[in-house]
Amino acid sequence: MVETDIGLEHGMIGKYRIIRKLGEGATSEVFLCRDDFHDRNVAVKRVRAAALIDAVDGPVYARFFAAEAALVGRLQHPNVVQIYDAVADPIAPYVVMEYVPGTTLRTYCRADQLLPLELIVELGFKCAMALGYVYRQGLIHRDVKPANILAITNAAGMVTDIKLTDFGSALNLAAESTQVHQVGSLAYMAPEQLDGQVPDCRADIYALGAVLYHLIAGKPPFDAPSQAVLMNQIYNHTPPPLAGMRAGVNASVDEVIQKALAKRPEDRYPNWDAFAQALSGLIADHKVPRGHLQGVLDSERFNLLRSLDFFSSFGDVELWEVVHRAKWQRFSFGHALYRRGEEGRTFHIMAQGSVEVYRNGKRVALLGAGTSVGEMAYLAPSPELRRHSTDVVVTEPATTISFTPEAMLQLSPACRHLFDEAFIRVLVRRLHAAHEALAHPRRIL
Repeated sequence: MVETDIGLEHGMIGKYRIIRKLGEGATSEVFLCRDDFHDRNVAVKRVRAAALIDAVDGPVYARFFAAEAALVGRLQHPNVVQIYDAVADPIAPYVVMEYVPGTTLRTYCRADQLLPLELIVELGFKCAMALGYVYRQGLIHRDVKPANILAITNAAGMVTDIKLTDFGSALNLAAESTQVHQVGSLAYMAPEQLDGQVPDCRADIYALGAVLYHLIAGKPPFDAPSQAVLMNQIYNHTPPPLAGMRAGVNASVDEVIQKALAKRPEDRYPNWDAFAQALSGLIADHKVPRGHLQGVLDSERFNLLRSLDFFSSFGDVELWEVVHRAKWQRFSFGHALYRRGEEGRTFHIMAQGSVEVYRNGKRVALLGAGTSVGEMAYLAPSPELRRHSTDVVVTEPATTISFTPEAMLQLSPACRHLFDEAFIRVLVRRLHAAHEALAHPRRIL
């Protein structure tokens, strides 16, 4: 078609240099492009010109473009694809997004390509947290499906993370303009969405439940040769139990997924946090086998951070930054985190266990979970002030979250600001304790 050649002849879409086509659908094409100004690869989704001039569906497609264009720079979450730019070209408007190499979760819905159960639950937790963030921005995705969840893989080809994409169908709860209803992919749509009702987050909860069901079972909750039969199943049937469909799937897993798939919204999880905690509980309570993922999972680290006093003011987005940027370490009894006279290069936040602080051989403090140690490595303006004046020794096997000053620079300004506030709280508490020790030495002793 003529419109697919627009820009390709010159190798450009606007200011973005085309590298290759990534894919195409009925209404749009997606290209891998180079953003030379920002020195990065981007994905450019361009609406087909023929789609916009369609008398019936053209206005609908135009609204889908407008929905994504309205989100430029707005969604900042590690598990959500960023939207960098949108150009309302009169012939073929396009949206510029973060490029994520790899495939989508649709690849892993086939019976011969299924992911390990514990990884599916882990990815489900991340999706739930990301969709919770999206909902707090006043958005309901409305088209949560495997093809709209990008899979990030490591060098060995194993899926390690996800990113939500395609917000063309998103319902903006704050928008005053008329929005398109009854959109989405039928196999993952909640009953109330089929009715054309204005949905809330529980419609997306249903959709994610259907996605997780498909990833676990290798088939969607409902499958039928015609739309009419499929809609009847969604309205009236209960999905077959997951328990027994594959090794490791027990009644607990089935219960969590089936609750998300309840017919009535009020019978599902009331919010994203409740669904996320139910998923992470399957891991914490050993309801899924730990075959391929023997280490500590991101969901476990995230929930651990949430429980620590040091991170009490951090939002979910900033906690995910800490999960991914921090160095997580375990230390045995007797290990010296710091020795007197050494120059500090790291600081630690105690996640588990405890350490004792000694000055001239005398114990002056016992620090447990949620406290920090060595923060002068980050706060001190000179090497002399970064030199440790105490010995810090592990007295109970410890897990710590550590950063170097260089690693801190990789965090977002908002996250670094929260660290600064947390350190101020720590210093104020220590100054108060020191004051009390001087004013009331007998009480302290």
